[in-house]
Amino acid sequence: MSGRSKPPYPAAFRQQMIELVKAGRSPEELAKEFGCSAQSIHNWLALSAIPTDVPHTKPAGITSAEREELIRLRREVRRLQMERDILAKATAWFANKDEKTSTPSSS
Repeated sequence: MSGRSKPPYPAAFRQQMIELVKAGRSPEELAKEFGCSAQSIHNWLALSAIPTDVPHTKPAGITSAEREELIRLRREVRRLQMERDILAKATAWFANKDEKTSTPSSS
């Protein structure tokens, strides 16, 4: 493990940075003031679905109900993708097994 890795910032701190950006502060300004990287703040904003490319405007976030639905839907997409991958592997396995068992034996 590298000596440069740091524990993650607490959720309350990340939320505070998001709220300060909503109030009109820039991620770069907050990074200097609070000692974290501006890129981290940009990442937290992206995760919270707040546009960061419009300076000095209050971004329109999503409601907590929309956020919960988004989380639920993303979880379901991951589950469905996993099921699809399992089915694809099973199909390939059975196809391969059928090829081996259906070859005529030489007498």
